Amino acid sequence: MNIKFAAVAALLGSTCAASAGGIDRSGQSITALFENGRYGELSFASVSPSTSGTSVAGLGSRNSGDLTPSYFQFGAAYKADINEQLSYALIYDQPFGADVAYPGGTGYFAQGSKAEFESHAITGLLRYKMANNVSVHGGVRVQTIEASATVPFVTGAAGPFAGAPYTVKGERETGVGYVLGAAYEKPEIALRVSLTYNSAISYDVDTTESSVLGPNRSTTEVETPQSVNLEFQTGIAADTLLFGGVRWTDYSEFKIPPASYAALTGSSLLSYADDVYTYSLGVGRKINDTWSVSASVGYEKSNGGFASNLGPTDGNKSLALAAVYTRDNMKITTGVRYVNIGDAQTAIPNFAPAANFEDNDAVAFGMKVGFTF
Repeated sequence: MNIKFAAVAALLGSTCAASAGGIDRSGQSITALFENGRYGELSFASVSPSTSGTSVAGLGSRNSGDLTPSYFQFGAAYKADINEQLSYALIYDQPFGADVAYPGGTGYFAQGSKAEFESHAITGLLRYKMANNVSVHGGVRVQTIEASATVPFVTGAAGPFAGAPYTVKGERETGVGYVLGAAYEKPEIALRVSLTYNSAISYDVDTTESSVLGPNRSTTEVETPQSVNLEFQTGIAADTLLFGGVRWTDYSEFKIPPASYAALTGSSLLSYADDVYTYSLGVGRKINDTWSVSASVGYEKSNGGFASNLGPTDGNKSLALAAVYTRDNMKITTGVRYVNIGDAQTAIPNFAPAANFEDNDAVAFGMKVGFTF
């Protein structure tokens, strides 16, 4: 097995990030740490979801219109060896995010609602290789988050602020977490299995709210979820690689509970009832010294129950195709991923369900440029 091809093919499954469970966007992959020699990469993805639903008869049977604008993802990584046993990597990604904007003028109960959640992370990793093909890795992740939302249908009918729509702004905050993991490799068959734990990161977010209760400044405790990534690759024939992985994310512990919103609704602005498991499996094939191709599938189970009106999806299935062009010390990976978004139901007080979201999807295009020095 061509080891250089194996390293390239292992990256194909993450070429395009799209509509993962919860607010997952990057998958927090650390594959750059396993590249040979000194290596740098830049990645870019454009994701175009299409998500709409219809309210129940009691709420007018109105269509929401497309509530998920297109968005962009960026990433970068640098890896280098210190000596034969020790290497390091610096990785930038946008691990979590959300962008929801219900169009106005539809008559849908949530029209005009919008929400944004943004994150940026820099992870520094060290890897130590032992003599038995086992290595351990770990490091520190510095991550920022920022969020805002407007929810017009959360209003009130009495008092000096009667009918005021609910708005909230969470200031940018920085938190620190850690990464720990281990890997086993057998280079002659391009085998690598890695297990990586990403810790939760806690924040005390300065929050400003406006609602029927009046203006309110408070501190909201937010914790981005812990996760575990199991990733593997192995040669199965000459110039052919099988790769995939499983990611567990602890979304049942994730919530954003601003004080006024909780007082008005009795719930969090955003939360999830269940953890999310993301599965992927793919095959890569080297055509010649210049071109390689791959195909991969992804799956997330639908958990049932009611989804948030600010995230009305439940599970997904996906198909990704990618091609890699290699010349000298450069490799360019391009790919496209189609995601079939799982059907979901949402609820509001006195209406459960309030709306049904069906037959939604997303398309993502991505490019990654890597250089070995």
